[in-house]
Amino acid sequence: MTSSSDRSPAVDVHGPKTYEVRTYGCQMNVHDSERLSGLLEDAGYVRAPEGSDGDADVVVFNTCAVRENADNKLYGNLGHLAPKKAARPGMQIAVGGCLAQKDRDTIVKRAPWVDVVFGTHNIGKLPVLLERARVQEEAQVEIAESLEAFPSTLPTRRESAYAAWVSISVGCNNTCTFCIVPALRGKEEDRRPGDILAEIETLVGEGVSEITLLGQNVNAYGSDLGDREAFSKLLRACGEIEGLERVRFTSPHPRDFTDDVIAAMAETPNVMPQLHMPLQSGSDTVLKAMRRSYRQERFLGIIEKVRAAIPHAAISTDIIVGFPGETEEDFEQTMHVVREARFANAFTFQYSKRPGTPAATMENQIPKEVVQARYERLVALQEEISWEENKKQVGRTLEVMVAEGEGRKDGATHRLSGRAPDNRLVHFTKPDQEVRPGDVVTVEVTYAAPHHLLAEGQVLEVRRTRAGDAWAKRNTQEQEKKAGVMLGLPRIGAPAPLPVATGSGCGCD
Repeated sequence: MTSSSDRSPAVDVHGPKTYEVRTYGCQMNVHDSERLSGLLEDAGYVRAPEGSDGDADVVVFNTCAVRENADNKLYGNLGHLAPKKAARPGMQIAVGGCLAQKDRDTIVKRAPWVDVVFGTHNIGKLPVLLERARVQEEAQVEIAESLEAFPSTLPTRRESAYAAWVSISVGCNNTCTFCIVPALRGKEEDRRPGDILAEIETLVGEGVSEITLLGQNVNAYGSDLGDREAFSKLLRACGEIEGLERVRFTSPHPRDFTDDVIAAMAETPNVMPQLHMPLQSGSDTVLKAMRRSYRQERFLGIIEKVRAAIPHAAISTDIIVGFPGETEEDFEQTMHVVREARFANAFTFQYSKRPGTPAATMENQIPKEVVQARYERLVALQEEISWEENKKQVGRTLEVMVAEGEGRKDGATHRLSGRAPDNRLVHFTKPDQEVRPGDVVTVEVTYAAPHHLLAEGQVLEVRRTRAGDAWAKRNTQEQEKKAGVMLGLPRIGAPAPLPVATGSGCGCD
């Protein structure tokens, strides 16, 4: 630990202290990191410039524990920062998230230069813990065993001005043998519908036009409230919010995906024709070993119903290859489901041991070379299907919401990029008139690749939106901040509550 003379408050005579948040893992972690950024800015810190690489005054690691080597990656990054901290008086390092929840007692032992360790349930305490570590000159380790506040109730610095995550539940009641999330995030807790809708209305009032409902098992929403149709009711209620153009959700579980949800998706215009439905395996034997509460027939039945109700829906999935005990016949069953379901895309993973999960100690672990060979066969099949499905989009006229940072080659190709209603990535010719992230363009698809679409002709229509206005306003404010930052005193302690809204969220599932 550094001495008291080396430590500094969030703001000193030289100006505000900077922070950097590094995020690993699922959408829930991304959502939590937006809150961590908001908490730090509420306490007087400012975001470090892009590419700072640990040169900030406070570096926060929001960790994931689902990978076998997650701890090695964390300690490697912490080791990289050790000499930077030694050379930078007052610098602080904090570690939070799932790995911190799991390894609370070992992080400071292995990396004694860490100042703060906090868990998944008490992210709102970060500014207090940083200040306490500074004053007491010793590491602060505080892990709550139950949720202190829903992430969405904390201050935030959203990455997007036009799209936002909205957490509707936290935790998970499932016991999948490959997943450690329930042990780290706890049992499912649902937010009240009125609180969720009030947050969405507030976001829309700020210019947000797309929201993604977020939960570890999002469509189990209502189990904590005693209402099995709560999720479909929530989707329909989102359809009543004026100015909310797009509603998405992730990630659902096949067990809880009921007919009323399909009907709500089909009948609510702003609920997008997109569904992420984790398969994990197509083998009934492997699904049983995974403790997945559905079988192949049930899964394909859901896909069939969704396609009947929403013909243009793009369906994606998660698949694990090489789960312990998986035979060649089991793997062929997965390939069969992929052929039948015709996913728009799939997030495919080679099984790796998650420390603390039942699957990590199962017999018949599959040799690496076998897993690799199966994985390559699966990826090749899905690439073929993705391309064929995308080719069906050629000639279609789509409304594309312009995105920021989606097209890495846009500068060289003189294109812009955005998302179609079904969430397919579309690159389109840059029009003569100004188009901002959050605005909507109408284009005709002229070419399809496995992972994106091209609209190489002229943009048919540009619709300027309140979301685009919000992006422009924030962009201007960011530029003004870079030009010169006003100094002020930091607020240390629990942040002030957000104003009450007025008016009418590990791929583990």
